[in-house]
Amino acid sequence: MNSFWAVFLGVLQGFTEFLPVSSSGHLVIAQSLIPGFSQPGVLFDVVLHAGTLFAVVVFFRKEILKMNTKEITYLAIGTIPVAFLGYFFQSSIEGLFKSIRLVGAALLITGIVNLLTNRTKPQKKALKVKSSFLVGLAQAFAIIPGISRSGLTIFAGVTQGISRKKAAQFSFLLSAPAVLGANILQIATHAFEPGVEFVYYFAGFLAAFVSGIFAIGVVLKLLFSKRFNLFGYYCILLGVLILFLS
Repeated sequence: MNSFWAVFLGVLQGFTEFLPVSSSGHLVIAQSLIPGFSQPGVLFDVVLHAGTLFAVVVFFRKEILKMNTKEITYLAIGTIPVAFLGYFFQSSIEGLFKSIRLVGAALLITGIVNLLTNRTKPQKKALKVKSSFLVGLAQAFAIIPGISRSGLTIFAGVTQGISRKKAAQFSFLLSAPAVLGANILQIATHAFEPGVEFVYYFAGFLAAFVSGIFAIGVVLKLLFSKRFNLFGYYCILLGVLILFLS
């Protein structure tokens, strides 16, 4: 890997993390096309996700500072499913990132979810313990590359009557503890293996951070204008194309 590919993958991660198209799926596809690309475990991927984590913190800094005990508790409850899977099934999860066909099939699911989100009538129910956990289950399922984390968690929220704005905000904030935990696991496991070039990792991190801030604003505008169907068609077409070519 070189600086160009590190920045390219960082920008790709930043733009696709919050768009409902699966950043992990796009990373798997792009990395399969880069000659000689390799990484220990999924260390480079989680470093890129750390860049978008910082984008969330910066974009929602005011909301984060105003969070009360109840809201923090909901985030903790929503984090339980992905924390369980990440800790006990780390090696199995890493193996999922090696299958292009799995990404293609998962993108079809993401496309359908986006179309359903676009059809859901907005409501204004408050976030509860049950809804927080169910959104957390959706996030855990989105560990599969090709399943959009933002798309599936927003869908899980709005189908329970949570407003689009609240569902999106909770979805983005819920990514923070999950990404932080993934970074801790990957760094502890793979950071000191041969071939880890920290300069390229940092370049990708910065690129993901900058593009991620821009992408959050785009998603919020598209969500309120009910344009998720565009991403639905895109994911379905890309999924079919990948399955056909692979």
